[in-house]
Amino acid sequence: MPMLIEHIDAIARKKQRDVLYVTFHSKKPDDDDFWGGRHDWEDDPMRQTVCHWLTEHHIDWKPCAYVADENCIAPYHGQLYLDIPYDDHDPRYVQVRDYLENPDGTMRFETVSFWYLPLEKAMENAHHDEPGFWEQWAKDF
Repeated sequence: MPMLIEHIDAIARKKQRDVLYVTFHSKKPDDDDFWGGRHDWEDDPMRQTVCHWLTEHHIDWKPCAYVADENCIAPYHGQLYLDIPYDDHDPRYVQVRDYLENPDGTMRFETVSFWYLPLEKAMENAHHDEPGFWEQWAKDF
């Protein structure tokens, strides 16, 4: 049975809190596959390294989709939802932040991005949670 991959904004609404996620891409922003177009996330050694590190450090994670967009359907590109709060006082968050970011806030790894999605932004898509919304959307697409 295929696994259902939830949009990151739907996860935020379900958790009723801000959420964190990680994306993977090619090395240069001007590459055609920078945002995942031709990027082979399944064989990406950096993604495998990050997944292993998260698991080894008992950080719960799962695949997630980008923020839902009614104007397009984006394929999965290897993004990961991290089930920890965005909180400088939470040792799990500090551990992940320090692994993924340099002390100045820049990304430690060239092909990894660490994202924060506030619940307030996720709530802009709350209408997506109405029963039958996506089925009706698909009919009208």
